[in-house]
Amino acid sequence: MLSLQGDPWKNLAKLEKEMCLMKRQGDVAIEDYKSALKQKWLEIRRQQNQCDRTNGLTKFINGIVQLNPVEKHYFLKWMKFSLDKEGKMEESQRQFSHLPCTAADLMLEGFPVELIDGDASNIPMNWVVDVLTHLHIRLGGRSRMVVITVLGVQSTGKSTLLNTMFGLQFAVSSDRCTRGAFMTLIKVTEAVQELLGCDFILVIDTEGLKAPELTALEDSYQHDNELATLVIGLSDITIVNMAMENATEMKDVLQIVVHAFLRMEEIGKQPNCQFVHQNVSDVSAHDQNMRDRKHLLEQLNETTKAAARMEKQSREMTFSDIMEYDPEKHNWYMPGLQHGVPLMAPVNTGYSESVCELKKYLFEFIENRSRKRAGKDIPDFIVWLKSLWKSVKHENFIFSFRNSLVAEAYHQLSVKYSEWE
Repeated sequence: MLSLQGDPWKNLAKLEKEMCLMKRQGDVAIEDYKSALKQKWLEIRRQQNQCDRTNGLTKFINGIVQLNPVEKHYFLKWMKFSLDKEGKMEESQRQFSHLPCTAADLMLEGFPVELIDGDASNIPMNWVVDVLTHLHIRLGGRSRMVVITVLGVQSTGKSTLLNTMFGLQFAVSSDRCTRGAFMTLIKVTEAVQELLGCDFILVIDTEGLKAPELTALEDSYQHDNELATLVIGLSDITIVNMAMENATEMKDVLQIVVHAFLRMEEIGKQPNCQFVHQNVSDVSAHDQNMRDRKHLLEQLNETTKAAARMEKQSREMTFSDIMEYDPEKHNWYMPGLQHGVPLMAPVNTGYSESVCELKKYLFEFIENRSRKRAGKDIPDFIVWLKSLWKSVKHENFIFSFRNSLVAEAYHQLSVKYSEWE
């Protein structure tokens, strides 16, 4: 049904990264290599431009453009139910210019819009920029925002956390995990605007890292590390969702993110990091939790120092030099969502109470930060998104490793080998 999202789009994403990294084969001259890549790029774009809208896509566009807001909500909800049940619609004119405006309207009505295509590991930059630009116009230029992102290993309850905290409707079925990243707009009242120094909150829900179906792929580390670096770099506050059984995997990703930030010159801001520990049996076990926090910080500091050594930084660095993190204030312990074994187990009210405490703290944090620095608006966000994505696409070395310690070992081996040569 979505012919533009098939192989041509995936091939284009791969080709654009190749154009950034310029991995030549053999003795091909650099200009000849660039020209060949450009020709491939033009050919894929030609294939995309030859794709016509399918009947189903035409019906969908007519539905979201011509219906009134109430009918539109019914239409999208029922379509979502049909897609969840793997129902299929049956299989034109090329008028696409109004679609970004329509997508901006959907964001204003609370629907999530895709930011990163998880299948192609790419951002449809022209589309995203057009949607955000129309959103800025719709808001009359009043688009100061705070960006909150959640990141974690697959099936640790990231979407559930955001849904509980902000009343959103990200998909949470056990057999349907998020792919890529989706952004949702949350309006705030005028009173809260003055308090927080922003006109709305942009929430980004991300694909679960370390997905079992991707671990066998050759570039699985690259996929996860690129995604994590990008969404943390875009956010003002990153909620790192952790569970005891996958804490090591999450630390691996954070190490690569820290290393990537050191390597990318354009990174000029310090995101805040909030660790949320899920399914904690005894949230009041202060001593044990304190030991866990201390151990986590020691590990992150050690790997930050390793990354700094590789990048020949002149000063000793710690994790808090890269990300704003206070181990006493920025760790949260959540009980399980349900008492007992799902699905018939009763809901644990302690979960929502803990989420409410976190939400309250985040608002206080945003309020305090707004007094120290001016908020950014959508045009600022677009500039930062383009710059960060360009940096991620040009990064070639660090994303392919499991963590910074593995990368450092490889680096030291390379240095010794070059000495032997």
